[in-house]
Amino acid sequence: MMSSVMKFSVQNAQRRSIHLLALAAIALCAALPAMAQKKPQQQVKPMAGPRATSLRIAVLYVAPETSSQKVDRVQIGREMVVAEKSGPWLRVYANTDIEEARGNDAPVFDTSDTPPPVSGWIQAKGIVVETTPNGDQILMGEAANQEALASDPRGPANAAKSARYLYRRLVEMFPNSPLAPEAAWRAADDQWQIQKADASSRSSAKERDAYMREQMDEDEMKKVLKYYPKTRWAALAAFELIDNKLCGDWQGSPKCPEKESEYFEKYADEYPDGPRTAQALYQAVYRQAVLVNMDAADGSDKRADEAHNRAKALADRLKDKFPQSDYTWRAGTLIYKLDQNVPVYGIDLE
Repeated sequence: MMSSVMKFSVQNAQRRSIHLLALAAIALCAALPAMAQKKPQQQVKPMAGPRATSLRIAVLYVAPETSSQKVDRVQIGREMVVAEKSGPWLRVYANTDIEEARGNDAPVFDTSDTPPPVSGWIQAKGIVVETTPNGDQILMGEAANQEALASDPRGPANAAKSARYLYRRLVEMFPNSPLAPEAAWRAADDQWQIQKADASSRSSAKERDAYMREQMDEDEMKKVLKYYPKTRWAALAAFELIDNKLCGDWQGSPKCPEKESEYFEKYADEYPDGPRTAQALYQAVYRQAVLVNMDAADGSDKRADEAHNRAKALADRLKDKFPQSDYTWRAGTLIYKLDQNVPVYGIDLE
């Protein structure tokens, strides 16, 4: 598994560095005609350098001194390539404000509608380079800190995005780190939750059919599945991907809970010991319980009995596999209600 992880992370990081450095090379080549008349004593820009990122909002300067002109600001977790070091200063090519949530086939830097990376001098304090000792642990710690700030109403507005960027930098800069799989999952999940909150706020969120709703970008989740197969991180990613298949509002249609129950049961079969398996089984039990009420309301007693029996079987499976889980107890309560003819959906049926 680690060889695949290394290949994934290194290739991605190399592509990013190549884009950064290629743009720098283009700028250098544009200046060659003017330089041709001078003696070849000019400083040569390095065509490669270690990757880096910032733990703070940092200012880029024209020269390595705070009194010089400011070029731009680098946000937390944005990608940089270090070209040169001078005492407590670094000359870098930095991605300052390009949104990193892209489509599957979008280039890392699309210069047609976004500004290219900028070059300048930055103070080295708070900068983690891929050669920094324990750099992976430092990035993981700050990413987790930003994630905690994102849940605080008083926290910075962009804390969730900062956390996501820092997790991504960890995977790219430290592909061999034992923290890389966890960081890859957290980066994908941060993006998923941000997009899910946005999708839930739209009027289309109440549409019954999944394809009618705003979909979360599955690219990073699928990469977790691909590069970390048969791990807890893959199990977590697979569970999140079910979101894009669920109905927005059942609107009284039994097809929705019936199909959704299949999704959760299939997940439990594929990941019998996963960190979300108990939750998936409970979701399947709940949807079967809903079907009991829906079918009974439609006068389909046979189908209602079948759903009741299916709910019991799933609840028993949950109890056998996860006897101390809250989801097991919740499923048991659902079965008790069904046995007592207490509706769990459409309370007005009573």
